Amino acid sequence: MTNITYRKVNDYTIPNLTLPPEETAIRLSKWGMLHKEYLLKYKKVVFATLLTQGKLYQHCAEIENQAQQMFDILVEQMKNKEDVTEKLKENNQLEWICRMQNIEASAREMVYAEFLYV
Repeated sequence: MTNITYRKVNDYTIPNLTLPPEETAIRLSKWGMLHKEYLLKYKKVVFATLLTQGKLYQHCAEIENQAQQMFDILVEQMKNKEDVTEKLKENNQLEWICRMQNIEASAREMVYAEFLYV
């Protein structure tokens, strides 16, 4: 049985609750932060559950790793399919930049749909 302590605030008795410690060494970057923001805005119950269990950052870090791996794979596959090579980069840098930006934007949208907004 858990011993819960309380404090008195005006006419109310409020429990003294603390969150379990969370992994403080986890640093989120782009994909993890986007997923965290999505959960906070659109999936409040999931966000609150993960937060109170002390698993929010661990969950977001896992999503981040999977999303980054998928992004890297998609970019490589699209580069190969569309024949965007180092030779193109040497011969026509502007064309290479335009095509790479298009590939990365397409891959980013696929990652958003698959991992971040679920």
